[in-house]
Amino acid sequence: MSMHEFEFGLDSPAYVSVDGSGQPLDGTVVIRNTIEEAVFADRVGIDSFNISEHYRPDFMDSAGHVMLAAIASRTDRIRLGTAVTVLSTQDPVRVYTEFATLDAVSNGRAQLIVGRGSLPDSFPLFGFDLADYETLFEEKLDLLMRLIRDQPVTWSGTVRSPLIDQFVSPPLPAGHLPTWVGVGGSPQSVIRAARYGLPLMLAVIGGPPSRFAPFVDLYKRALEELGHPPLPVGMHSLGYVARTDQEAMDIQFPYWVEMLDSASRERGWAPPTINTFQAEIAGGSLYVGSPETVATKLAAAIRLLGLSRFDLAYAVGRVPHEQRMATIELYGREVIPRVRELLAAARDADDAGDLTAQAHAPLIAD
Repeated sequence: MSMHEFEFGLDSPAYVSVDGSGQPLDGTVVIRNTIEEAVFADRVGIDSFNISEHYRPDFMDSAGHVMLAAIASRTDRIRLGTAVTVLSTQDPVRVYTEFATLDAVSNGRAQLIVGRGSLPDSFPLFGFDLADYETLFEEKLDLLMRLIRDQPVTWSGTVRSPLIDQFVSPPLPAGHLPTWVGVGGSPQSVIRAARYGLPLMLAVIGGPPSRFAPFVDLYKRALEELGHPPLPVGMHSLGYVARTDQEAMDIQFPYWVEMLDSASRERGWAPPTINTFQAEIAGGSLYVGSPETVATKLAAAIRLLGLSRFDLAYAVGRVPHEQRMATIELYGREVIPRVRELLAAARDADDAGDLTAQAHAPLIAD
């Protein structure tokens, strides 16, 4: 994949952000603001805008496909998809109809990332048992891919009623609705993505990206063994861009620590601290800083893991809309072009090194 084909996206969980006085915004305002952020992302040259799926009062992304359709009506270029669709608790037929329709509305710009989800909220909400966690995702992914790839569909399983020679509308042109499998750290999930011949999206939200290198190697080996061609690997990580490193840290830290503190109490993690925050920026998976700082770190991670896509989960937590718009602009206008420059320079240096090695090969052989 060339650097022009490389995808730089934004991921939004549609956090309930705050106004200038620190008061939470009404959820209806958050939804409209998220749409405005996506429209602005299109204007500043970002390749995709992807909405998460949560069922909590501090997120407004429970019906992302509706927001994506609204965004499609106001944009012409940007790809529109999900940061994750929790397929385990969705009906694959409904997912197909929603996103095939989005694909038509957007003139072929729809895409999906499907995953099992990191939070259990949707299971009791929609009447599913967490004990069926693995079976639900496996069977529903199988059905979804049959619907996308080869209709009419005859399918049977244990988690929903069977289909017999079934066409589902609207029709989806061949090659449309690219679908990725989101993976948070399970080798079984990596192998599943390879088995279905689907691109792999790594959710890297803590620790150094290098810890995911074995997963990339496993994925490539599995693809080869299963007879599939090489497929793209992407990464999703958290971050915030401002004019200076200090400004970025000052804006993002209080919202980051607030969000992580709540998650740590719920999941039994160690409480977040300023030292944790700084360590994640320095050597982990937090892309916070000036455009040059973020671009340099991002280019290094892309080269390390051989990525074809990067999605920035921007402005973590209740960051106000105006500051969210500011980081979108810097990411689109400055970070992305700079990363492309750094990757092109590194590629040219690699090519020059290869030519030098070839030129000296006869002398070394002698």
